[in-house]
Amino acid sequence: MPAPLGRGVEVRGRRFSSLTLRILAPNVVALAILVGGVFYLDQYRGALIEAKIAALQTQAEVVAGAVAESALSGPPESRAVDSRLAGRIVGRLIVPTGTRARLFDRDGTLLIDSRLLAGRDVQLRYLAADEPGNVATRLLSELYDWILPRLPSRGSLPTYVERVGQKAGDYGEAAGALAGEVGGVVRQDEEGGLILSVAAPVAELHGVLAALMLTADGRDIAENVRRVRVAVLEAFALTLVVTVLLSMFLAGTIARPVRRLAQAADQVRRWRGRRVTIPNLRHRKDEIGDLSVALGAMTEALYTRLDAIDAFAADVSHELKNPLSSLRSAVETLAVAPTPEQRERLFQIIKQDVARLDRLISDISNASRIDAEMSRAESEPFDLVALLVALVEVYRARHGEGGPELRLELSAPGPLEMEGLSSRLAQVVENLLANAASFSPPDGVVRLSLARDGAQAVLTVDDEGPGVPEEGGERIFERFYSARPAAEGFGHHSGLGLSIAKQIVEAHGGRIEVTNRRDEAGGILGARFVVRLPV
Repeated sequence: MPAPLGRGVEVRGRRFSSLTLRILAPNVVALAILVGGVFYLDQYRGALIEAKIAALQTQAEVVAGAVAESALSGPPESRAVDSRLAGRIVGRLIVPTGTRARLFDRDGTLLIDSRLLAGRDVQLRYLAADEPGNVATRLLSELYDWILPRLPSRGSLPTYVERVGQKAGDYGEAAGALAGEVGGVVRQDEEGGLILSVAAPVAELHGVLAALMLTADGRDIAENVRRVRVAVLEAFALTLVVTVLLSMFLAGTIARPVRRLAQAADQVRRWRGRRVTIPNLRHRKDEIGDLSVALGAMTEALYTRLDAIDAFAADVSHELKNPLSSLRSAVETLAVAPTPEQRERLFQIIKQDVARLDRLISDISNASRIDAEMSRAESEPFDLVALLVALVEVYRARHGEGGPELRLELSAPGPLEMEGLSSRLAQVVENLLANAASFSPPDGVVRLSLARDGAQAVLTVDDEGPGVPEEGGERIFERFYSARPAAEGFGHHSGLGLSIAKQIVEAHGGRIEVTNRRDEAGGILGARFVVRLPV
């Protein structure tokens, strides 16, 4: 059931269009996913760790070689590491680099710890980078520091544990170095920072004499990764601003005209007799422009339909009023009629008026159903030639020998396929044939011919009647217009037959015309109706 006038879906102006959000969201989400992946892709971080491990291994092998060359004492068969000499070498080569060095002898005992050289317990820490001066960069750095601890863990590293009285066996890489292998391990401290350790053997010809383990803080790696990620966030922020602006511009070019069209359509729905003009956006040359043209055409068709309904209602009211007035007058007069002859005459008038009302109501109902049926029914292909042959046979069977002769002339053999409602087009032909037969003399000829003109089928009906008025001949297609032969009497036709025929033809995309046929001297031979239909 349609909504009452003035109710239904309201079109409201929104501060922020949902269409804008739908355009903006996929762009921003895709960008956020891309940037979020930076926090999970550890190739750069892994490469830095591998590079530092390789550098520590090289450094450990160099220092272990120096200790093996310059810090051994004792006879050749029982040489051992001189901790005093080894401490000097470590102090010269390791301490300035900020790397911690520990030397374990062959039984795993700790001989040297660079943090305890010269009696000082020195622990090197990397200072935090200076806060950037740019406000935007500082905000992004704070955002990074807030996001990073909240990210899901990507896998745990072994925790670095330093026991009191530590031995080589506490560290796998040191134990491996005593076995003659060079290896490295990455651990994390209690705060989650990286601890990188590498161990190399101190060896001479008779075997491994000690193990040198170098340990470095990984905070420089974390800081480098942090700088890269903050730089990515800066690029993301700039890209985000550009994406938002472009998305809003794109949405504006779509949402604003669509909103204008929606508001205009809503005004049409609330129509109170004032025509609403749909915005014409044809100049856009896109789908929205096509939509505005389609809405404009639809609105114009709606107004045309409403005007037709108003005119039809006025015509119906006028046509029904005449027989009703005559009927009322006859009924009122019947009660005071003095003679039986007058009462009989009044009874005849009443019967004629009732019959006329019945015909009017039937034809009005038929005309009202046609429009709805044409809009709902599905077109189907049919053969126009076969349809005309069947209608001619029905006509001949119905009229027999008591009317004008009907002749069918086909200019092109074979079927003529077209799309439409064959039953309604049959009604058009029947109306035209009935009209032609009513105006032609009983011994006359009605000609029904069919020809093809390019993409059109041309249907012609000729009669031998008096023709149509020279001026205003098109009036015969108006509703309730009737100019019947005098012999038929008044009220036998409602004047809707040709109007219905025109309505059906135009619904099929065709047109109907009427002219007079003339002889060489200019005399009227009869009327000619021409129907053109697309095939």
